[in-house]
Amino acid sequence: MKPPMRMHEKYILRVVSRAFIPFIFLFGLYVQFHGDFGPGGGFQAGVIFAAAIVLYGLIYGLAPAQRVAPPLAVELGMATGLLLYAGTGVVSFFKGLNYLDYSVFGSHGQHYGILLIEAGVGITVACTILMIFYAFAGRGGDQ
Repeated sequence: MKPPMRMHEKYILRVVSRAFIPFIFLFGLYVQFHGDFGPGGGFQAGVIFAAAIVLYGLIYGLAPAQRVAPPLAVELGMATGLLLYAGTGVVSFFKGLNYLDYSVFGSHGQHYGILLIEAGVGITVACTILMIFYAFAGRGGDQ
């Protein structure tokens, strides 16, 4: 049986991933901010952001991926995204309006409200996927 490839033997994968990961993040930003005008939004952008870091972790290993996105920061990101989503609705609720009524944010309330909601969803989804990846990748085996 052939031994597994060592990190220094993955030259092509390392070069190609290093070239593509910034573009994956850029596409994630496009999907995030285009979400209130067309298909896409927070969930899709969160998956794309997480996929870039998961790709980095698969190519370079779990420890370098955790240096890029530390587990504590990922846990805080999960909570922050959820609070951003829920907090957007609570602000309108405490102003006497319906939950997630965006008119509380002024004349451009619909745009700002959707932007905050989509940001909260994107942060939560990206961090949740990363925590799942960290949990499974950290169980042992070849790294």
